[in-house]
Amino acid sequence: MMLWLLAVLAGSAAAVAQYRFGVRANAPLPLALRASVYTIALALLFDAPIGPASSVGHYVALDASASWQVAGNAALWAKARTAAESAGGDTLLLLGDSLRVGVAPVAPMDGASRVAPLVERVLGAGRPVVLVTDGRIDDAARLAELPGGSRVIALDGAGARDAALVSIDGPAAVVAGDTAEFAIVVSGGAAGAAAGRVELTLAGLSIGGAAIDSLAPYAEREVKLRSAIGGEPGFRLLRAVVTSAGDAIARNDTLTASLEIARGASAVFVSTAPDVDAREALAVLRGTLAVPTRGYLRVAPGQWRVEGSLASVTEAEVRRTLSEAPLAFLHGDTAIFGAPRALTHGALALMAPSGRSEEYYAMSAPPSPLAAALGALPWDSLPPVEVGDPSKDAEWTAVTVRRARRFDERPMISGVSSPRRIVVIHASGMYRWRLRGGRSAEAFTAIWGSVFDWMTGDATDNRAARPASPWVRAGEPVRWRRGSPRDTTATVVLRPRSAAPSNAAPGSANPQAETLTLHFAGATGIAETAPLAPGVYDLRSASGDGLLVVNASAEWLPRKPSVVSGAIGGGAPSDRAPRARMAWWLYAVLLGALCGEWVLRRKIGLR
Repeated sequence: MMLWLLAVLAGSAAAVAQYRFGVRANAPLPLALRASVYTIALALLFDAPIGPASSVGHYVALDASASWQVAGNAALWAKARTAAESAGGDTLLLLGDSLRVGVAPVAPMDGASRVAPLVERVLGAGRPVVLVTDGRIDDAARLAELPGGSRVIALDGAGARDAALVSIDGPAAVVAGDTAEFAIVVSGGAAGAAAGRVELTLAGLSIGGAAIDSLAPYAEREVKLRSAIGGEPGFRLLRAVVTSAGDAIARNDTLTASLEIARGASAVFVSTAPDVDAREALAVLRGTLAVPTRGYLRVAPGQWRVEGSLASVTEAEVRRTLSEAPLAFLHGDTAIFGAPRALTHGALALMAPSGRSEEYYAMSAPPSPLAAALGALPWDSLPPVEVGDPSKDAEWTAVTVRRARRFDERPMISGVSSPRRIVVIHASGMYRWRLRGGRSAEAFTAIWGSVFDWMTGDATDNRAARPASPWVRAGEPVRWRRGSPRDTTATVVLRPRSAAPSNAAPGSANPQAETLTLHFAGATGIAETAPLAPGVYDLRSASGDGLLVVNASAEWLPRKPSVVSGAIGGGAPSDRAPRARMAWWLYAVLLGALCGEWVLRRKIGLR
């Protein structure tokens, strides 16, 4: 009513101003028609309501994710189905890894708990929703956007004792004979977990294990296992298994990853002065590049060790391996083998400690091949570093530093792009960024990761594409990394190992094989495809084979509820009143009033 009142007052005032104080003082009927025209025009402009608002029905949404089976038991899911039926509503929406209209399944099996599609649908319809969930939502913050009148019904069970494997981190590729370290994270369930043991196997053979103490509810513990990796070159299955007394859920006790065993190293890291900088940079190198990487450390003059196993190696072997490496990294005395640019033939990174005590602070990332990854770094919160003399033949500077309270500005990272890619890091003490944690640690990873990624730009992988991670979970998109930087598309054939018929002839078509066409956009060289069902998939492309491992979804992991029962949603409630712009007859009245006023004005001698 307020919009109509404003339209009447404004329209009448405009008409009176024109007729009473303007063209003709005694013309009541044209004045009334002019006021009507103005009033209707303003009502259409405001889209004012022309009737009472009708009641709006609400949706009912049921979380159909597998986390119900972790939070409780079959009785809890039956209770959730009953709550959804009792909530009323004219439409039941099932959410999880997708949003669809349907009936509640016998058992919830979705591999995710995403509410973003639900929020977008109800906002578009302008209707509130009643959400029935176990409270474990992946993107719970989106619920605040729901329309007013929405509410959540969160049901949770008593929980059980359970030990679950959350993640396994380690190299995706190793050189045969090297020692690799794997970090395995174990989590306790809603009622904690009893003491147990973690075992690590490679191709079915045990390569390590460790006992774990009991865990408090939802507590996590990291177990690190080191082992020498042997066997023939190729892709192998690395499997971690946790056992615990009274474990309630078996599906989260195993985590499998792929591990490539290579005959030789694709990246070689040599340090003549091993320190924390070298250790942390090598860790990022192994995590960034999914290629076999070998490190050599000089522990004393003439004494070299293989990083990891600490096996003795001759200086001649280190020199030969470095000279043959497609990617070479020299830390410390970069001239120990002579001119490094003459020794190596591939991409090269030179990291020389400054040997100075002056402290410099990173300030900015000038335009360079690395600028896209460094533009948003928190420069004002990074610890100081020591910086040496800059390279004289650098074509570009990636990071600049400045001495505290002075104007002494110099490059910290510089490089050349042709005839081959070379990066020079003039700083030491960057480990402080890593050890501080938080955004500083992320800046350390971003800088080294961008350096390593750029160095591989001229290198090519024999495979058209490879998985970006040695393992993924069901319900998550599969990320792929391209092999050649010049490729924009790649075709990969996925074949589940369990689907391959035992009597199939070599090269025969598998009806369950799936062909994926990957499109790589931008400089990142990353493509995403839809989530896959849990299992082991053999990869085949025109230029090489591979392995993809999909584990059970994260819904099977124990986690605390992220939402509770109650009203939710800050969006405005829907207004279902009919609006002025929807009434065709208002346009007809407006046109009729204009014509009538024109006729009357002509009769009284007005134009």
